[in-house]
Amino acid sequence: MRVEIDLKGMGVLVTAASRGVGFNVAKELLKRNARVVLSSHNDENLQRAMKELAGFGEVCAVKTDLRRSEGLENLIGRSWELLGGVDALVWNAPNVSCEPCLIHEASYSDWLESAKIHSIAPGYLTGLLLRRWLETGRKGVLVYLNSVSIKEPMSPLLLADTTRAGLIQLAKGLSRAYGKEGIRAYSVLLGSFDTPGARENLKKVAGTRGEPFEKIWEREVLGRTPLHRTGRWNELGSLIAFLLSDQAEYMLGSTVVVDGAMTRAVFL
Repeated sequence: MRVEIDLKGMGVLVTAASRGVGFNVAKELLKRNARVVLSSHNDENLQRAMKELAGFGEVCAVKTDLRRSEGLENLIGRSWELLGGVDALVWNAPNVSCEPCLIHEASYSDWLESAKIHSIAPGYLTGLLLRRWLETGRKGVLVYLNSVSIKEPMSPLLLADTTRAGLIQLAKGLSRAYGKEGIRAYSVLLGSFDTPGARENLKKVAGTRGEPFEKIWEREVLGRTPLHRTGRWNELGSLIAFLLSDQAEYMLGSTVVVDGAMTRAVFL
């Protein structure tokens, strides 16, 4: 008999959650009885996502531009009010506007955007949450969703891979610094999941190479894992629910890979 973890009303903030990975993670957490706040910069997508998820549990939405400090501050303040205190953050990031692009094609502003999205925003958001947790004596959990491409970089995603690699250090470092306060963090390196963003990026690559999208999807997505499929949302949901639960306490600071063995690297 399979037993799912019951999150028992845990208040979770999920960023970049109007579609794709963030949306499906939010859905899986709602199924496990979490209460969820979604964030996105796209109000239309955000409202649609909230309506779609309303039947799964208690869900709210806060429009947020993750590239702006005042947006991050408002997100924590509103989420704290809506949930009566935030118990956990599941960090997910949107795509850098120029990607997929090669390094020689990237402008200074592209690098700034990538740094803001993948490094500054999660770091500042973490600091805002930590202050509240420490002031109120609450425990807290942070799960940073990342990509296995930081282990085996992909040329069209080098801006993101370079700037998000530090999330592993952030998770380990703050777990060591604040673990005694009941605050723990994890980094999850994702392989291929079937999302609108993944398909949009690969279609751009296909257009650049002059190859059919279906051929590249078969070779570079499905063909890279012995399972010959993308990840399933219930698999990712079960993993994140476990990390949010007390059962994962001794794993604090860990980096977890969920990629169907698509990457060849053994060590980070």
